Amino acid sequence: MLGNNLYSYGYNNTANGTMIWMIISVVLAIIGGIALYFTIFAKTNENKYTGFMKWLYDFVTFKKMMLESLLRVLYIIIAIYITLSSFALISTSFVGFLAMLVFGNLIARITFEFSLVLLTICKNTTEINSKMKSEVKETKAKKEETKEKE
Repeated sequence: MLGNNLYSYGYNNTANGTMIWMIISVVLAIIGGIALYFTIFAKTNENKYTGFMKWLYDFVTFKKMMLESLLRVLYIIIAIYITLSSFALISTSFVGFLAMLVFGNLIARITFEFSLVLLTICKNTTEINSKMKSEVKETKAKKEETKEKE
C-alpha cells in the first residue's frame, strides 16, 4: 500500500515537471521568436546576409517556398502506395482492385494538382505584385523628373 503511494507521487512529480518545462518552453519560444523577428530577420537585413545566413533568412521569411517540391515527392509516394496497395484487393475483388487502382490514383492526382494550382496562383500573384510595385516606382520617378525640368 505504501509502495503504491510513493509510485504515484513520483509519477505526479514527473508529470508536473514536464508540464512546468512545457510552460517554460512556450514562454522562451515566444520571447525568442519575437526577438529574432525584430533583430536578425528584420526587413532591414534583407540583403545583408550571404551563404548560410542568406539561406536561413530566406527560409524563415518564406522567400523560398519548399511546399511545391514536397508536394511533388509526396504525390509520387502516394501514387506508388495506392498502386501497390490496390494489388491487395486483386484476390478478393477484381473490380475493387481496378476501382482503387484507377480512381484512387485519379483522386490523388486531382488533389495534388489542385494544391499545385493554388501554389502557382500564389506565385503568380506575388510576381505580379512585385512588378506592379516596380512600375509604380518608375512612374513616380518619371513624374518627379518632368517636374524638375519644368
